[in-house]
Amino acid sequence: MAEDIPRDQVDPGGWLVVVDPQSVFADPGTSPWGSPMWASTVERIAALAAQHGPERTVVTRFVADPSLGGSWGPYYEEWPFALVPDEDPLYAVVPDLRDAAGHVLTAGTFGKWPVLRELVGDDACLALTGVSTDCCVLSTALPAADAGATVRVVADACAGSTPENHERALAAMELYGPQITVV
Repeated sequence: MAEDIPRDQVDPGGWLVVVDPQSVFADPGTSPWGSPMWASTVERIAALAAQHGPERTVVTRFVADPSLGGSWGPYYEEWPFALVPDEDPLYAVVPDLRDAAGHVLTAGTFGKWPVLRELVGDDACLALTGVSTDCCVLSTALPAADAGATVRVVADACAGSTPENHERALAAMELYGPQITVV
């Protein structure tokens, strides 16, 4: 069960991390990865970004990196539409959040902790938002907490691949309390 903390109390002294707010994930009409929940989250994310300010807001971006090898080979065989350059409009940050962050970090993996860690350090306080709750948000939250970061997942500022998968991912992350708190 999500802890009832008003959004304006999500530690503005910490880091706001907006996971992958890109065209490829924001609109089911744009790609099969588009979240049907995105439209209901973007205003909440923008409000949190304004509260944190650009210097404490990070936007992450996912871009295809078939050179990673291993299980990524079959992944891209299943999703060949994603094999476009990182400057393709498919991977653009949505207009509502394009100027929200002072930091934009790009990675070819679901989890963004390795690139975030370089910026924020191991013991950072993170408020995670973005898309998809059940993939890139979850894949960022778990290793961040394991490294010592304090993670708050802002449930109503995350969008899942489906409402059911969103709830499943939140329930999984709640198992990691107190390192991860769903608010």
